[in-house]
Amino acid sequence: MTDREREDHEFSEGQGFDDPYEGFDLEPPEFEVDPDKVDPVDSRVLTDMLDRRNVTSDAVDPEQLLDVGLEYMHINRHEQAAETFERVAQFTEDERLEQEAWTNKGAAHAQLEEWDAAIGAYKEALDFDTESDHAATAETNLAYALWESGRTEQALEHAERAVEIDPRFGEAWYNRGFFLLERGLAEDAVEAFDNAIRLGFRNADVLEEKARALEELGEYDRAEELADEVEELRDEAEQQLLE
Repeated sequence: MTDREREDHEFSEGQGFDDPYEGFDLEPPEFEVDPDKVDPVDSRVLTDMLDRRNVTSDAVDPEQLLDVGLEYMHINRHEQAAETFERVAQFTEDERLEQEAWTNKGAAHAQLEEWDAAIGAYKEALDFDTESDHAATAETNLAYALWESGRTEQALEHAERAVEIDPRFGEAWYNRGFFLLERGLAEDAVEAFDNAIRLGFRNADVLEEKARALEELGEYDRAEELADEVEELRDEAEQQLLE
């Protein structure tokens, strides 16, 4: 692992990234699950219900199934999430939805630190549309997965690609700054972190990495101010968690 505290990989909220996530029923009517007989979050039940030998494509709602996978992500059932997203990709005929499913599958594998599987899923996502919002997320997450697997040069290339696709994607700028700093390019890293902050991606991790870059540039007073702010933000987060 790197020495930064990394946030979870980005995954979609269903129906594209622009719509807010809404809760859903783990027992969608299309599946006709009897809750007295099966656990609706049992991955084996999903597998049996969605096996191509037993279910035709037109009997499955891929968008609703995507929401099942997202709910698995929210309750930290990442293995089941990965399986569900793969089935979305198998059943949907919508390339955009399939790209979203592969991107989310990569995020699920990343949560399990299965980096090779994550890299493979992100690359599958990028085989569709290399200019969409899902592509920017896939590139950003792919960069981090490559970094974790030791392929540092490739990581920076994909971080650069992510900000080219979507210059307003704050997390992509954060990743770019981190990889630049790791290569000793502190001044460029500060600029990338500033872009991330301006775009609303402002948290303790970003400020901590910016402080580290400022130290590399000899701007110790500014770095110390940011370090104090990082400590305050983390104390607030800890307090909120306790409450």
